[in-house]
Amino acid sequence: MAAVGAGGSTAAPGPGAVSAGALEPGTASAAHRRLKYISLAVLVVQNASLILSIRYARTLPGDRFFATTAVVMAEVLKGNVKHLVLFLHEAVLVQYVDTLKLAVPSLIYTLQNNLQYVAISNLPAATFQVTYQLKILTTALFSVLMLNRSLSRLQWASLLLLFTGVAIVQAQQAGGGGPRPLDQNPGAGLA
Repeated sequence: MAAVGAGGSTAAPGPGAVSAGALEPGTASAAHRRLKYISLAVLVVQNASLILSIRYARTLPGDRFFATTAVVMAEVLKGNVKHLVLFLHEAVLVQYVDTLKLAVPSLIYTLQNNLQYVAISNLPAATFQVTYQLKILTTALFSVLMLNRSLSRLQWASLLLLFTGVAIVQAQQAGGGGPRPLDQNPGAGLA
């Protein structure tokens, strides 16, 4: 809001200030809350459609695409190709010591993305999506064991519920939750 001076005049609002008539009290928090829920909905749709489209593409009859090509192209398409080439030249050739330090984590990330294609090819989409959430559990356990972090009782209870949900889905899958295509191996998908 604009500040009122000694003579009753109002000073011009500074950068980032909101004029008196722009938003009513409480409207900013309502707009912020609405934006949070819209963002959550978009992320849910994006993640679900990603898994479903990968699953659909990997189970089509005929020749399959290489998962490694899909992983590389997904990373390339995340940014501007010209900037990527300039960045790679700078990072790989000029600052090669830093590149070597990041080689192990980047190779593990690439391996993880390739293994996702193996898993989604061998598991139903819903089973993959639920099982993939185990990364939350492993991250929490490693943060407690390796980083000496502490978790609240609510966080431990949430992790227990997550693990229980994944175990139930896996037990249903192992119990013969319906016919599965012959070229799928749930054990390989879970591993």
